[in-house]
Amino acid sequence: MTLTLPSVRGTLTADRLLADLTWLRVGGPADWLFQPADEADLAAFLAALDPAIPVFPMGVGSNLIVRDGGIRGVVIRLGRGFNATDIAGEIVTAGAAALDAHVARKAAEAGLDLTFLRTIPGAIGGAVRMNAGCYGSYVADHLVAIRAVLRDGKVVEIAAADLHLAYRSSVVPEGAVVISAQFRAASGDPAILAARMEDQIAKRDATQPVKDRSAGSTFRNPSGFSSTGRADDSQELKAWKVIDAAGLRGAMRGKAQMSEKHSNFMINTGGATAADLEELGEEVRKRVFEQSGIQLDWEIMRVGDAKRGVTP
Repeated sequence: MTLTLPSVRGTLTADRLLADLTWLRVGGPADWLFQPADEADLAAFLAALDPAIPVFPMGVGSNLIVRDGGIRGVVIRLGRGFNATDIAGEIVTAGAAALDAHVARKAAEAGLDLTFLRTIPGAIGGAVRMNAGCYGSYVADHLVAIRAVLRDGKVVEIAAADLHLAYRSSVVPEGAVVISAQFRAASGDPAILAARMEDQIAKRDATQPVKDRSAGSTFRNPSGFSSTGRADDSQELKAWKVIDAAGLRGAMRGKAQMSEKHSNFMINTGGATAADLEELGEEVRKRVFEQSGIQLDWEIMRVGDAKRGVTP
């Protein structure tokens, strides 16, 4: 795809392979990868970019399968100009590229409790879009507002209520790039908050395949969540349980596998293609439905073309 693109101060790379930018290490090329220098660079680029050219904002690739044919148009990936974390009173303002774990640690050092972010893979932009959460706390519980650049280059602030945050979802304007988020956090003793995070890490490491190439939970839990995204953590129906009941722990397709350690984690055992991963996931969904009548929904985002120039 031949594109005429605006000049930038950041970095524009043509035909950039995306596999090494995703945690699963799969995926074909983007027509263009844009890494803006700062907010003004991003806003000017989007304002000047032909509206017909598709834009895909990409985080750190922690919850993403890029298909083997890659992504048409422009992939936008934020970097150092968007990873600051600032604290004023009870408000934590974090750049979209700031890692969730780093924000949790910095807030805790200041005596503010965003500890639920500590074990969530990825960065703040993705956490907002997915209303990420664990241990009974969600982005929706703390988010005040986001700052975003719209597809036409306009910079706006959007209140949390206008994002319609729900279980693993939000409503961000089409083509918009989240650039920062404001959270309100309760105060806490820094030592206690640090100890809590260490306990969370130990529990995660004991139950999840953290040393393998995965993208976190593959499927959403089938039930037990309200429209606001708050979980009933006592409920019994979990995705891993219905996957186990269908006999799919350890199931493989090519080099893709449902983890033996946690059956709702799909891993690349080495050399898997995006097709291997997606086909395994679809086989799991099919067999779980046949076995239990439960329809699993993907939590991992899948984007791009199955083959270059062929949309699936």
